[in-house]
Amino acid sequence: MQIIRFGTNGWHERFEDGFDEKSVSAIASALGYAWGEDAAGKTVMVTYDARHHSEEFALRASGILSTYGLRVKLSASPAPTPALGWAVACDDECVGGVAICAGDLPHEYGGILVRGADGGPVSEAFAERVDSLISPVASAEGGALERIDLVTPYLTSVLSAIDVEKIRLRRPRVVVDSMHGSCSGSAASLLRAAGCSVIDLHGDAREDFGGLHPEAAEPWVDECERTVTKLGADFGIVFDGDGERCAFVDERGRLVPPHTMLALLLRHLVLRRGETGRVVTTHASSARITREADRLGVELSSVPVGFRRLYVEAKVGDVLLACDEYGGACFPAHFPERDALLCALHVVEALCDEAGSAGQIFDEVEEETGRMYYAHKDVRLDAASLQAFSNLLPGLNPRSMAGRVPVAVSHADGMKVFFEGDAWVMVRPSRTESLVRVYAESSTPGDRDSLLAEACDLARGDVGGSMEG
Repeated sequence: MQIIRFGTNGWHERFEDGFDEKSVSAIASALGYAWGEDAAGKTVMVTYDARHHSEEFALRASGILSTYGLRVKLSASPAPTPALGWAVACDDECVGGVAICAGDLPHEYGGILVRGADGGPVSEAFAERVDSLISPVASAEGGALERIDLVTPYLTSVLSAIDVEKIRLRRPRVVVDSMHGSCSGSAASLLRAAGCSVIDLHGDAREDFGGLHPEAAEPWVDECERTVTKLGADFGIVFDGDGERCAFVDERGRLVPPHTMLALLLRHLVLRRGETGRVVTTHASSARITREADRLGVELSSVPVGFRRLYVEAKVGDVLLACDEYGGACFPAHFPERDALLCALHVVEALCDEAGSAGQIFDEVEEETGRMYYAHKDVRLDAASLQAFSNLLPGLNPRSMAGRVPVAVSHADGMKVFFEGDAWVMVRPSRTESLVRVYAESSTPGDRDSLLAEACDLARGDVGGSMEG
């Protein structure tokens, strides 16, 4: 059996490298033991995405979990990931949830995502407990389970969080691209219920995502961009493979930068809806969010990368919006989970509540926050090189990068180097994969690319003479 490293967000792996029935059974058995010893008779929710074998593996995991004295409720259809956490949190008898899914990874990957009794990520202590219990010898027989509709109640709750009358008054014509993922069917029906005229694109769930990489980013949004301009739609919305993130395409066929979308979202929540509270971002998020929060007089907190960090902050109770570095948005007033469907409806409400086209409104937001250009890249390293870089990183203090002199350096999460004009570059060893994540942002694409390139070279071991130990 493949070596499994189970963490707070579960585990994922390529099918050809060991994500199979044996590994799923081993993890399900470990989860069943961990939950069953303290919560026998309690409920566990199970969902799955549209990938190869996902429903089959969900049935297998459900059967094994039920042998540990747990009552298992399995989704009757593929479900967006936020639906799992929401369903768990709404059931007082529920001890946790399991999703057979792999986020926005390519179709060659499978995964298991786990949620705790509150619907959020499990604790590190629980993850370590499960990891220690994983054994190649898993339960052979499965027990009883119940198939239920997890999706419809969740969609109803999402719709209730929006002022649909504002949308129905405008009745925007929208291209909805579900990328053949877990939002297939539900995204289009939800937007129709909200009052949109929907053009459904890639709207049937497929195990290979129709050849797409299920990430709401270039170049995978090209067909949505073309469809918006060809059919004269007001805008397009692209949903990723598991329903955690979305992206917007304006009427000109331009993909809207995710941080511009988040800035509009924040402006709408504060100025139009009159909502209050903190904004929480990760250290790798755009300066545009900070600028918009400052402009609106909203307190902003920054945490290390990782959804569990955002979740812990969101649970405090005073958070209006929590957002990650890739555009994922969490609305604690509804449920503290990144939620593409709720995010999309909030942005549609914002676009319908203001004068002008989608492109004009997004342009106005960019003028308010100042145009910034953001990019990220992963640098893969072997295990030894990654460890060596991780050991070296805390002592690095660049004197210059890409010809620019830093104004500050932080080692709170990897290394982040700040420059004049809110430009910055960040390198951070991944906690779950053998790679270094690199991020950069500046007021010009050229400067951003230079910072990104030098940081990638640094990750590969080219420290150079501009660094101090």
